[in-house]
Amino acid sequence: MKMTRFSLVSLGLVAALSGCQPASEPPQETTETTPMYTAKDAAMFVESAQREMEKMQVPAAKAAWLYATNINEDTATVNAYISELYANRASELAKQAAEFNDVEVDADLRRKLDLMRTSLTMPPPASPMKSERLAQISSELDGMYGKGKYCRSEGDCIGLVDMSAEMATSRDADLLLEYWQGWREVSVPMKDLYAEQVVIANEGAAELGFANVSELWRSKYDMPADDFPVELDRLWGQVKPLYDALHCHVRAELGGYYGEDIVPQDKPIPAHLLGNMWAQSWGNIYDLVKPDEPMEVPDVTGALRDQDYDEIKMVKQAESFFSSLGFEQLPETFWERSQFSKPADRDVQCHASAWNVDDKDDLRIKMCIQITGEEFNVIHHELGHNYYQRAYNQEPLLYRGSANDGFHEAIGDTIALSITPKYLKEIGLIDEIPDPSNDVGMLLQTALDKIAFIPFGLMVDQWRWKVMAGEVGPDEYNELWWNLREKYQGVMAPVDRNANAFDPGAKYHVPANVPYTRYFLAHILQFQFHKALCDVAGDEGPLNRCSIYGSEEAGEALNAMLEMGQSKPWQEALQTLTGTDKMDASTIVNYFQPLKTWLDEQNKDRQCGW
Repeated sequence: MKMTRFSLVSLGLVAALSGCQPASEPPQETTETTPMYTAKDAAMFVESAQREMEKMQVPAAKAAWLYATNINEDTATVNAYISELYANRASELAKQAAEFNDVEVDADLRRKLDLMRTSLTMPPPASPMKSERLAQISSELDGMYGKGKYCRSEGDCIGLVDMSAEMATSRDADLLLEYWQGWREVSVPMKDLYAEQVVIANEGAAELGFANVSELWRSKYDMPADDFPVELDRLWGQVKPLYDALHCHVRAELGGYYGEDIVPQDKPIPAHLLGNMWAQSWGNIYDLVKPDEPMEVPDVTGALRDQDYDEIKMVKQAESFFSSLGFEQLPETFWERSQFSKPADRDVQCHASAWNVDDKDDLRIKMCIQITGEEFNVIHHELGHNYYQRAYNQEPLLYRGSANDGFHEAIGDTIALSITPKYLKEIGLIDEIPDPSNDVGMLLQTALDKIAFIPFGLMVDQWRWKVMAGEVGPDEYNELWWNLREKYQGVMAPVDRNANAFDPGAKYHVPANVPYTRYFLAHILQFQFHKALCDVAGDEGPLNRCSIYGSEEAGEALNAMLEMGQSKPWQEALQTLTGTDKMDASTIVNYFQPLKTWLDEQNKDRQCGW
C-alpha cells in the first residue's frame, strides 16, 4: 500500500531559480556584519521554487503513472529520464535550502526550508554520471519487480498475484514452499544493483549534510534522528506482550496442523506457512488457528461474491463510507483514469497505490483488485490517501503532505476499523450482528492482520538503516534480514538461504525505495484515531464494535486534522484530533484486551518464545 504524490520535495526540473544565487556559484565576499543571505532571500527562494515545481509536476506524475500501468521499454525510458531530471533538480533545491541554515527566519519559513532539505528519499549526487546511474538503477529495480514471475519451465510461469492468492488458501506445505522460494528467485539479480544504489545515494546524502541516507530518513519526524528509533522501541514495547501471546498460539496451532517436525515449538515459525508471501499478515490462516468453539465471524469475501460485487462496486462502497462522514464524492476523473483490475494485455504494477497526479483533484488508485474481504479493506486504505490528498490541496506546495508519513497510511486503516458487523449490516453484507460472545473470533481475525504486521513494519527499515549506514556489506544483507525477522517477528526462513540471495528485494518497498516505518506508525496511530473518532461520534460501546459510519461530527473532526497537511509538526496534528501530542499504543492493548485474556488461557500450558 502506497501513496504517490509529486511535489517540490520529491521532484524538480533543471531550471534556474530567480532571486537566489545557485549553489554552484562561488559565494560572494562577506563581512561579519553582512550575511550572505537574508530572510527575504530565503522567502524569495522558497516561493520561486514552489511556483516552478507546481508547473512541472504534472508531466512527471503522468510519466510515472504510464510506467506503473504499462511496463515496457518506452515507458521505462521516459520515466527514468524524467525521474533523473526531477531528482537532480530536487537535490539542487535541497542543497540550496541548506545554505539558509544559519539565516534567521520565522518558524513557517524554517519549516519549509527543512522540508526541502529532508524530503528526498534517494538523493542523487552532483555528478551527472552518478545521478544518471542512480535513476537507471531505480528504473531497473522497479521493472524487475513489476515483471517478476516464477517459472517452473519456459512455458509454465506464474506471477505474484496468482501465487499470493494460492498462498492465501492452499494448505499444501510443499506447494507453499515452492512458491515462497520461486518468488525469491526474482530478487536475486537485484542485489548488486541495490548495493550500488546505496553507495551513490549516500554520496548524495553527504552533499546535503547527512552522514548517510539512514540519517536522512530518520530526520523526517520532527525530532532528532537518533531519538526516533528510541521512540519506535517504546511503542513496540507496549505491543510486544500481545504479539508474543498471538505468536505462541499461532505456532502451536500450526504445529498441530502440519506437525511439529515442520513447525517446531521452540523455534521461530517457518515463513511460508502464514498465508502471506512475506508472512507480514496472517489473516488468511484464521481457519487453522480460530477458537474451537463455534464463533460467528462475518465472511466478507463470501458476502461480496454472493452479492455480485465487482471491482467497481467495491470501490463505490468504500467511497460511500467517506461520503457518510460528509466528504465530497470523488471526481468523475477518478473513475475514468484509475486502474482497478489487472489488464490482460500488458505488464503493470499490481501493488496497490493512491495517486494525486496534479496535486489538486486528479485523484486515482492503482490496484489489481480481487473480490475478497482483505481487498475490501485495502480499497478503504487507498481512498484514505486520496481524501487526505484532497483535504490539504489548498496548502502551499511544500505543505501538501502527511503530518508524518505514518498519518497518511493510518487514515484509510482508521476507516477500515469501522468495518464492523454494525457497518456490514447497515450496507447489507450481513443480516444479523453477532452477539458479543463472538468478539474473540473477530478480534483474533483482526489481530492476525494488524498485530502480526507490527514487528514486520518495524524491522524492514531497521534492515535498511543498517545497510544504508554501512554497518553491513552486500554479503551480509540476507543474514541481517533473517536475523531481524527472527528477532522481531519470531519468523524464520523455511530453508537455508544462500548468502547470494536477496530476500529483502522480494518485498516491493525495498527495490521501490519506499520507506516502511510509516506502516509501523500507521498501525499505532490508527487505533488512536479510531478511539478519538468514536468518542466524537458518541459511540459508548466496546472500541472493537464501534463504527463511525454516518457520523458527520466524526468527519468534521477528522477533516480538521487532514486539512493541516504538513504545515505543522505531527505532534500538533495529532493533538488536534486526539488531545495528546504523544503516540500511544495503549489503545491497542485496550482494543484487544478480550483477545489477550483468551490467548493467555490457550497458552497456559504451552512453551512460548523462540
